[in-house]
Amino acid sequence: MSVVSLQANIDQSYAHMLTAREHMALLENFTARRPSIAERLAAGKALREKVPRAAHGRYEKRSDRPDPVAILEQQNAGRVQKLVPVRYGRMLASPFAFLRGSAAVMAGDLSRTPVSGMQVAACGDMHVANFGLYASAERNLVFAINDFDEVHPGPWEWDLKRLAASAAVAVRFMGGDKHEATAAARAIVRSYRKRIRRYGETGYLQVWYETIDERVILDAVPPRQRRGAERLMDAARAKGHIRTLDKMTEQVNGEHRIVEDVPLIVRETHLETGTPADVALGHTLRAYLESLPNDRRRLLSRYRIIDVARKVVGVGSVGTSCWVVLLQGIDADDPLFLQIKEAQASVLAPYIEATLSFDNQGQRVVVGQRLTQGSPDIFLGWGRNEGRDFYVRQLADMKGGVKFVEGNKAGLDGLSGYWGLCGWALALAHAKSGDPSMIAGYCGNSAALDDAIARFALAYLRQTEQDYDALAAAKRSGRIQAASDEVLK
Repeated sequence: MSVVSLQANIDQSYAHMLTAREHMALLENFTARRPSIAERLAAGKALREKVPRAAHGRYEKRSDRPDPVAILEQQNAGRVQKLVPVRYGRMLASPFAFLRGSAAVMAGDLSRTPVSGMQVAACGDMHVANFGLYASAERNLVFAINDFDEVHPGPWEWDLKRLAASAAVAVRFMGGDKHEATAAARAIVRSYRKRIRRYGETGYLQVWYETIDERVILDAVPPRQRRGAERLMDAARAKGHIRTLDKMTEQVNGEHRIVEDVPLIVRETHLETGTPADVALGHTLRAYLESLPNDRRRLLSRYRIIDVARKVVGVGSVGTSCWVVLLQGIDADDPLFLQIKEAQASVLAPYIEATLSFDNQGQRVVVGQRLTQGSPDIFLGWGRNEGRDFYVRQLADMKGGVKFVEGNKAGLDGLSGYWGLCGWALALAHAKSGDPSMIAGYCGNSAALDDAIARFALAYLRQTEQDYDALAAAKRSGRIQAASDEVLK
């Protein structure tokens, strides 16, 4: 079987798995001969003739590169305009914050870089702050990617390059030098390469069920970092709906109400379109319920809505519509917080000739998360209202993550194990949605890919700093307005 026909067969299988459409072609797929692991490894290795691994080390700013500020302005067109200055303010906190909020800028740059031709369910916004701990359906803590707003079929290299570059930027943010930045990027790629190789030789069900749980995390980090990892896990276990209830609400006439924190948490009476908020919420929740399996719908029907508020979240997401819903179960000590978040087209979409599509961007986010995360939120769902797509998830459910502190060079030593976990989690996500054997065959056993992508990461660190300076210059000239969260209060 040729490399081209092999990849076509993999793409077809992936499309069916991702969309769950039952076609007669699927029956033929079940009876077709599958390439062996050795054949898939060889096919992946053969792709190096077309795209050598060293090619991934190159990044040069092209002469026709779009203005990064213009890309951000274009994104802001469909957002809540009074919150746009908050987005800019958060992005101007540092080059690391800029990178986190500018996935659309980097997607354009990545689209001009070499790729081997193998696709996965790419995160689209892969950076070191988009991983964390969360509770599985079995109430175990697991480590995985935790942001899927931009998930979309795409080259595996794009995720890995953005992740490595983000590590380099994060190291500089914390006070490290370029050698430490390069080492962090290389550690991520090395971990990814080794783990994708193991998954390439592992049974499909074993890969599907695998998670990076507490025991695995503690075994993976160096002994000197285990106490810090245990503290993070203890903090995550303490985070839940009860703690969020204490933090976000107050008692009003015997019932909990979400505390306003203008303009970041606001109880709105009407949407921008003029529709009463309670009417819009009713339509939104009805659409959401239709996306849930019967068992989850039944469980959710036991709760009643107590309060709703608009909440500003993230960096790149600021300005998109986001709501928090407080529901109550058997009594006041049985709360449930749901987050309703607007889903727009993925930043990868303009650069991918998609073989499959979704009618609803919220569905794209949910399906991507279910496909790659392993044990996702039981209340994940989607819908559409007022012409906007959205998805729904729990706001607080034993979630936690690493904090990156500016100038904290001493903290870099404690992150050496974290870089490896990030590369591992990305490899697991790609193994669930793509063909790990072919990817592993391409990556190989040497450090060739590690060194190449580390060079790319260092080059893109410089590009990020230049783009950050461009946004700062746009603020000084008055082209954009930026405001901190505190200034707006």
